[in-house]
Amino acid sequence: MKKKQGLAERINIMRASVMGANDGILSVAGIVIGVAGATSNNYAIFLAGISGMLAGTISMAMGEYVSVNAQRDTEQRAIMREKVALDEHPATEIDFITQRYVDTGIRPELANKAATEMLQREPLVAGVRERYGFDPREKTSAIGAAVASMISFPTGSILPLLAITLLPANIKIIGTMIAVIIALSITGYAAATLGNANRMKATLRNVISGLVTMLVTYMIGLAFAR
Repeated sequence: MKKKQGLAERINIMRASVMGANDGILSVAGIVIGVAGATSNNYAIFLAGISGMLAGTISMAMGEYVSVNAQRDTEQRAIMREKVALDEHPATEIDFITQRYVDTGIRPELANKAATEMLQREPLVAGVRERYGFDPREKTSAIGAAVASMISFPTGSILPLLAITLLPANIKIIGTMIAVIIALSITGYAAATLGNANRMKATLRNVISGLVTMLVTYMIGLAFAR
């Protein structure tokens, strides 16, 4: 029977997908707008965009793989430290959890009872969760995050690449910018939703960063135009 994905793993995949698409849109938009500032040759623009897409896809996938593995290594070290602490100083762990609950307003005797019962039932799970803030039963896949990013980055890249290549010359730049702004609004909102952040601020921040990126690369392209 196939093991059901946990919440942490699903969030990990969604995060990698949203951020991969966002980076694909932003990175390739910056490249093609910059090249379009220097030349009107569609072949040169398309070639630069495709190169950026391929390089970014590999870079993002490898970055996700390394990042998630580093996180898992850190969590594994925390689990090992908690195992040792529970074996050698169980009373200290009870006191630590008790104090955490007391700090939230729970009465000391009730907090101590809850801490004691939790450490009797699932000592490692309770200890790691309360001291380090994650559930050791939840596993995230470095390969899953890498694959999600490998798919989403070029998917996001397609929009600015097609817009700059296919739009008429007189609206090529502005049309691509508008398409990118719309796409970044969607990914910014999605990322904020996943992170439980302020949607409006996150979306606006994402759009502004995209505009700045495109304007800067376009100006650089104009500076080298022949």
